[in-house]
Amino acid sequence: MTWFEKLDEVIEKYLPDLPMEQDVPMSRLTSFHIGGPARRVAYPKNREQLVILLGLADECGARPFVMGNGTNLLAPDKGLDRLVVRTAGEMNALQLVDETTIEADAGVSLARLALFAKNAGLSGLEFAHGIPGSLGGAVFMNAGAYGGEMKQVVEEVTALTESGIRRIPAQECDFGYRHSAFSDGKSVILGAKLHLSKGSSSEIDAKMVELMNRRKSSQPLEYPSAGSTFKRPTGYFAGTLIQETGLKGLTVGGAQVSEKHAGFIINIGGATCRDVCTLIQQVQEKVRQAHGVTLEPEVKIIEN
Repeated sequence: MTWFEKLDEVIEKYLPDLPMEQDVPMSRLTSFHIGGPARRVAYPKNREQLVILLGLADECGARPFVMGNGTNLLAPDKGLDRLVVRTAGEMNALQLVDETTIEADAGVSLARLALFAKNAGLSGLEFAHGIPGSLGGAVFMNAGAYGGEMKQVVEEVTALTESGIRRIPAQECDFGYRHSAFSDGKSVILGAKLHLSKGSSSEIDAKMVELMNRRKSSQPLEYPSAGSTFKRPTGYFAGTLIQETGLKGLTVGGAQVSEKHAGFIINIGGATCRDVCTLIQQVQEKVRQAHGVTLEPEVKIIEN
């Protein structure tokens, strides 16, 4: 019996109300709109269901891949012989714990979280309003923009670790540039508490509008992508290096270095994972030759 046949049996027995689909194109679940079918995709409704699912998956040899909104992911063209667990959409509990603290599930979108904070008169998440990902993914990679990052607001992370469910204080999360203690993938983020500061809703709204306008004017939001393709190398900006190397518009298949912002590789139509990976390698090599700088991809490539 295959792992997915075993999984189907135990899900029907122990989690009969868990939404699960078969052979779902990863192009449907990622912002790049790239990727073949995943053997099984589950959509847990809450933290308890997610924890139970992961335990059952382990027993069946399903090798789960937990994802949020798929905004920083590149999935393989041939698909995934794995269980994909998507928290975005279903796992979206969100509440005000006290006057300055919000607790949210991993699947809550950053846009919704930022609006919730604004409506509560809480400042600190303005930078996150235009980031298309989910809270879990943002904590996982310490997402940031325009001078803000998650480590500035995270107070505590609830995660399923190898030793069970733990509430991990921010000082133990090892936040760094596009990095956290969860980056090794050994723990699964269930949710987080965010500590914010009181502010004026109108001023918070004005800041969010300003940052969104900056984002729209400078980034190729009209095309599918995974956001910034490369991490910022020490002492440089990846987009500037790529532009100075003359690579704007460089194209492989349906993948292209954006002419609007060189730090983005975009899907101009029908791009494959192979196209994007080939283009990433070409950009890395040309920038290395021109500037002696090695660009490290920020986008995460899912592996079977």
